[in-house]
Amino acid sequence: MKNYKYLLLLLLPFLIITSCITTKDVRYMQPNENLVINEEGLVPYNVPVYRITKNDILNLNIVTTPKGDAAQFYSALNTSGSSVAPTTNATATGGRGTVSGSGVGGNAVFYFNGLKVDSKGDINVFGIGYIKAEGRTIEEVSQEIQQKVNENFQEGKSEVRLNTDGITYYILGDVETTGVTGEKVAHKNTLTITEALAINGGLNRTIDRKNIVIHRKLPEGIKIARIDLTREDVMNSPYYYVQNGDEIYFNTRAKSLNGFGKDPIQTLTTGVSVITTALSIYLLLKNL
Repeated sequence: MKNYKYLLLLLLPFLIITSCITTKDVRYMQPNENLVINEEGLVPYNVPVYRITKNDILNLNIVTTPKGDAAQFYSALNTSGSSVAPTTNATATGGRGTVSGSGVGGNAVFYFNGLKVDSKGDINVFGIGYIKAEGRTIEEVSQEIQQKVNENFQEGKSEVRLNTDGITYYILGDVETTGVTGEKVAHKNTLTITEALAINGGLNRTIDRKNIVIHRKLPEGIKIARIDLTREDVMNSPYYYVQNGDEIYFNTRAKSLNGFGKDPIQTLTTGVSVITTALSIYLLLKNL
């Protein structure tokens, strides 16, 4: 019996050491020899160009003079600066990145007033007609609408502004990341995943930073990718930059699921409980 006790006492430190999460598991972007830098020692930008997909909703705003022909032609919905108050993109419940888990997705005002990309990949602009949007960039569609507007009205008297409702992305994690999980909206031109995490308070120890899954919506379908946030060469990845419609999944560490790895005290407590249970079972079986 004493031999078993000594053996279990020897196994306890080993169990604690192997079960604890190290700094390499939680530290973001650790130095890596695969990081690509240019001749000036800078990390090149690798920002993917967002291409419109079916079911996207766009906001069209045509800026013109209050009494100009364009303002009289286009409805108040599509025109800014007319005598009628222009439509604004007020965010509904659950629309901003600071709101999560509300159960309400999207921006209600944007949904009802925006230009919807239909099943054929087109948008229907009042006074212009159908324009192909799927697979094209926001800039390309804006230029075509601007060209159509210039054909009907004096060139230089109106400006087309076409946008999405910011960068909308979705985070889904375990029960211990409820403060992070939810629909998020960032009104920025570009957004890195580290910026997105910083906005939402970062990750706790239960999340496996080496196995972040991203589902990216493309015109051809959904692309699935995995990134490792503990390596600094993640900055070379196009998935380092969050795109509109991205779904980001945080996986829980196996050590955290079995009770180990959250913190040293919990690991020690779990280890002692396992050993105590094993000894109790052994003594019970021995006395039978």
